[in-house]
Amino acid sequence: MKHKKSLIIITTAILIILFDQLTKFLITKNIRLNDSIAVIKNFLYFTYIQNTGAAFGLLKGFNMILIIISIIVIGVIIYYYKKIPEKNYVFASVGLILGGAVGNLINRLSLGYVIDFIDFRVWPAFNVADSALTMGVIFLIIYFVKKK
Repeated sequence: MKHKKSLIIITTAILIILFDQLTKFLITKNIRLNDSIAVIKNFLYFTYIQNTGAAFGLLKGFNMILIIISIIVIGVIIYYYKKIPEKNYVFASVGLILGGAVGNLINRLSLGYVIDFIDFRVWPAFNVADSALTMGVIFLIIYFVKKK
């Protein structure tokens, strides 16, 4: 089961990182900053935004603090690796969180901001890494609530 844990966490994280970086690359090459393309008119747009804040536009301008938080999240996952509950969906949840944290950390360190582009117009734009982090945290919360 130990190798299965590593395989699921690492594979999930790598897939998220690759998909996150690929989508961000494609957005920057095909859309000008602050421009939008309607994917589903009046519902979903791709809007190229440079975000110095956290997921969904929170904490704008706190890039260094968010870098530190990302490094702490990655460190906590590594530190508690042996204590991660032996459930495949928990492994996948941790992989989503790890991949999301690393995906946005790459942008923060290399660019000083995160590229956001998924725009439903009813809340701030976000990206694949933000989605992965959010889903991973929700899945872990569900696991711990059901466990009790």
